[in-house]
Amino acid sequence: MQTPFKTIGIIGKPSDPSIAGTLSVLYTYLKQHHYAVIIDKDSSRFIHDQSAKSCSTDKLGQHCDLVIAVGGDGTFLAAARAIVEYDIPLIGINLGRLGFLVDISPNELPDKLHHILQGHYTEEKRYLLRTKIIRNGQIIHEETAVNEVVIHRWVTPSMIEIITKIDNVFLNSQRSDGLIISTPTGSTAYSLSAGGPILYPSLNALVLVPLNPHTLSNRPIVITDSAEIEISFCQTKQINALVTCDHIEIPEVLISDKILIKKEPIPIRILHPEGHDFFQILRKKLNWSSGYHTNTDAIKP
Repeated sequence: MQTPFKTIGIIGKPSDPSIAGTLSVLYTYLKQHHYAVIIDKDSSRFIHDQSAKSCSTDKLGQHCDLVIAVGGDGTFLAAARAIVEYDIPLIGINLGRLGFLVDISPNELPDKLHHILQGHYTEEKRYLLRTKIIRNGQIIHEETAVNEVVIHRWVTPSMIEIITKIDNVFLNSQRSDGLIISTPTGSTAYSLSAGGPILYPSLNALVLVPLNPHTLSNRPIVITDSAEIEISFCQTKQINALVTCDHIEIPEVLISDKILIKKEPIPIRILHPEGHDFFQILRKKLNWSSGYHTNTDAIKP
């Protein structure tokens, strides 16, 4: 089955010469199979073809039917934020360490990519979060996140005091180092290291995870992803907070500001090789069941 992909974009890990070999193999394969290829400007310098087309990352989605991210999960997240509004699929080639999202290794090129481009793939939808910083009734900043939005204490030894509302209903107030609002995609990232649960990727849910709360009974909570989350501060003296969206920093958030977080309506579409298994990825990346028999047929009652 031939897929409708005709023009394919490539986004590489920014300013990293180690991607050059994989980029060259990928670019050569696509050109040999008569695909039109556009490379993000930062990565185009690693391609030794004077006729190679390039454009900025944020414009790539306008011209392509499919985008391939070459790097680690960080590169994949940046690519997802850049193309989500264009509703085109994304494939990840893993040059990083953990790689929960990028599931094709360089030594599997071009075989697995060939099967995907022939229509043999599993498509998965992951939703992003949009964060708005409200000051004096005006939106002063907006940003998207695939993994998580985090409110941190910043340039202060003191905890911050946070008030959380869900759909304008009071949830709680807390003194802590901050709060993580994570998607199912981000539940295997910062949220996991802070003690949050792993959410299955297709769940319509978000998880709120406090960072080092003053009260130990303040625990993570899972809510529906259709909810709007409002964060405000109840400090009596001015301090600055830091908001991050997938490591994109929004500094100098004031205690008088409000932070609104809501799911984006358009998901990112991820293409995986056939046989993609989320539980297998968890076992491999988190070293689960190490030393135990993993033949499921052998352990059936």
